This record gives sequence, structure tokens and C-alpha cells, in this order.
Amino acid sequence: MKKFINKIEDIVTEMIEGQVLASPEILQHIPNTKVIARKNINKNKVAIISGGGSGHEPSHGGFVGVGMLDAAVFGEVFTSPGPDRILDAIQNVVGEPGGLLLVKNYTGDAMNFGMALDLGKNLGFNLEKVMITDDIALEGANLSTGKRGIIGTLFVQKIAGAAAEAGLNLLEIKRIAQKAVDHTASFGISLSGSIVPANGKPGFIVPEGEMEVGLGNHGEPGLRREQQKSADECAEMIMKNIEQYLKLQKGDEVALIVNGLGGTPMMELNILARQAIKILQAKNIKIHKTFVGSFITAIDMKGFSFSVIKLDAELKKFLNAPVVTSSMVGN
Repeated sequence: MKKFINKIEDIVTEMIEGQVLASPEILQHIPNTKVIARKNINKNKVAIISGGGSGHEPSHGGFVGVGMLDAAVFGEVFTSPGPDRILDAIQNVVGEPGGLLLVKNYTGDAMNFGMALDLGKNLGFNLEKVMITDDIALEGANLSTGKRGIIGTLFVQKIAGAAAEAGLNLLEIKRIAQKAVDHTASFGISLSGSIVPANGKPGFIVPEGEMEVGLGNHGEPGLRREQQKSADECAEMIMKNIEQYLKLQKGDEVALIVNGLGGTPMMELNILARQAIKILQAKNIKIHKTFVGSFITAIDMKGFSFSVIKLDAELKKFLNAPVVTSSMVGN
């Protein structure tokens, strides 16, 4: 295993320290916690909190800042943060208007954020949560936890953060965030597993010439294993599933994310983006924005995911709102 690290047990702490030192005008580390918060905490608005296991960078610390997250909570690599860590975030950034927890639908995250929400409420905090369930790869499968939360999380965080920055109340922001979830569909493919530092070897092996279709953020089993296809064929397969799920029609307006999982170069992501955009254009579906890059990764996994959100006027307004984070600046 070749990694640019020091001690395995210090990875998360040193990563947080480095992220904050690199963007001190945007971020701060809450002392004695595994929480990154925005530089100037504003307790006069609803706080937006998210997080999860480390190894998905730049998510979620890279999306803390004005117009997006107020705090990100870090677990160990591919491990949900415990309720105590999430409660640290609640206690440091949530004021009288309350706080909204945005939770990717994985067993550990669902359980621990739910426990933290109950603990926070018992302490008098006004809290709500929205579960992010954008992964349509296993739609209809017999999963006790339901659809997973993957790259569509970025759309939900951006839209909810903008609504909070605009001064909306907690229940309105929850409604808008849930609408963003309901209007979003995502799907991923991988050619390899990721190497978790503590293990020193890939979490799973994809044989040469094959690909894992519909896997989760950490390499959880996908829909099927099949022969590797070309970039265009992969894009066409995924977009067909997304179009059907969202019932996209001529004249609809969408935003698109083409996301790398950590080991996929921009060259390949742009080739994939090219075909996804052409598919939508051929159906006269308007593409309002396209984001291409590695936003929610799986350490060094060679794979990608697409996410599409079907926009209405309200979602579009908040997607367009200004944002200043260490990994997203503009609107």
C-alpha cells in the first residue's frame, strides 16, 4: 500500500487540521471535536449540519461555508460519526431558529444521526432531519434501509444551505430539502475497490474487463457485475435509468453532476459528461448547470456516478444562490 500519510490513527485528525489551515477565511475546527464549522457561525438562522465517514473528500468539510453547510461531522474512515460527535456540532452551531440534519441513508448514519437528534431535542434544541435517498441503482430491491444516499447529497446540501441563508424557517427548509431529494436520481459504476488505509488492500476486486454496476459510496455490492462497457455505453445505461425514474420529458429543466469516486481523472469524467449532456440535449431536456469533478469520493476508487435533479422554479432559485466554501465558490 502506497499512501501519503503519517500514522493511520491520525489520518482524520490531520486531515481536518490541514483542511482548516488551508482555508482559514472560510473554516474553523471546533476544539476537541471532529467537527468543522463555518468561520463565522451565524446562530440567527437555521443551521445545516451533515457528515459521515471520512474518505469521501471533499465531502463534507469542503462544503462548509456561506450558503451551504454550517458544520460537517467526521467519523473514522468509512465509519459513521458517533452520536456524541454529531451532538458536538449541534451544540456549537445551532441557535434558536433550529437545525436541520442532512443524513445519507446508510445504516450507521441513520442510526447515529437519529440518536443525536433525540439527544439534542432532549437538551432543548429545535431539530429536524432529512434522509437523502438518491441512489436508484437498487430501486425495488429488498433493502431494509431503502435507497442509499450518494452524490445527490451535493444538490440537497446546496439547496438547503441556500434556503437557510435566505432566512427561511426550519420546517420550510425541511420541505425544500425533501423536495430536492424527491427530485434527484443518482447511479454509479466502478472498475475497482478502494484501499482503506487500515486494511492496506482493496475492499473488493473487480476482475479485469468487468465493472460493478450500481455500487454504494463505500463499495457496497451493486446491482450486478458485468463486462466493462465504453464510456458512451456506460453513460447511456445510467441516463436511461435516471430518465425513467425522474420521468423526464421534453422541456424539463435539470442540473447534472458527473462525479469521480477518487481514482477517475478529469479526462475520463469529461468524456462521460460529454455523452450525458448529448443524451439530454437530444431529448430537448434543458441543462441548467453541469458540475464535473470529484465531489463525493471513495478514497481512490476508480469509478464515477451521475446525479440529475429535476428543477422547478423554487429548486432552481436556491441552486443558483451564492455559495462560498473551500470546494465550491460561486453560484
